Amino acid sequence: MFLRLLTLVGGLTGAVGLSQFPEFSQQYMQRLGGAVDELERQVTRYEADAAQVGMPLDAYLVALGDEGEMARTQAGNMTSDIARYHRLAAALDTLEGAGPFMRARLAFDMMPDSEVAARALEVYKPAMPVTFEGAVFAGAGFLSGWAVLALGLAILRRSWRMMWGTLGGRGQRPNRTEP
Repeated sequence: MFLRLLTLVGGLTGAVGLSQFPEFSQQYMQRLGGAVDELERQVTRYEADAAQVGMPLDAYLVALGDEGEMARTQAGNMTSDIARYHRLAAALDTLEGAGPFMRARLAFDMMPDSEVAARALEVYKPAMPVTFEGAVFAGAGFLSGWAVLALGLAILRRSWRMMWGTLGGRGQRPNRTEP
């Protein structure tokens, strides 16, 4: 009875935990969208600066880097911002085109920015999901939690029986006096 209760608790813990994914992924996407918008504003400003002196952005960054140590640092920072913008914009496009179940599959590939994920986690408030995908994730979490605990307890029970020599769970001990 105790083991059944324990596996039920494991299942419920899995259900509560996994059911939070759809909402967290939504909040991550909102934060990611904000980061992309801000980076897009910066990249647009860089492009305008380059256009003002009649150069394409790549050539502008190279020329800026040739101006000295401070300018080289600035050009490196700008190049890093541009690369991050392209990476995050591509991730946002992919996640926006995916449904909640596909986002779960893409979670580790398409959540490339640990800073955005950490900031989303800081403000995330767990809630009881009332959507279809929340219910499916809760069900999957329940089954996963229950199965992991049931398997773990079965292995422990079998090890216990082997260690103490009980047969069939009935308290019978093998005859150990035979050579």
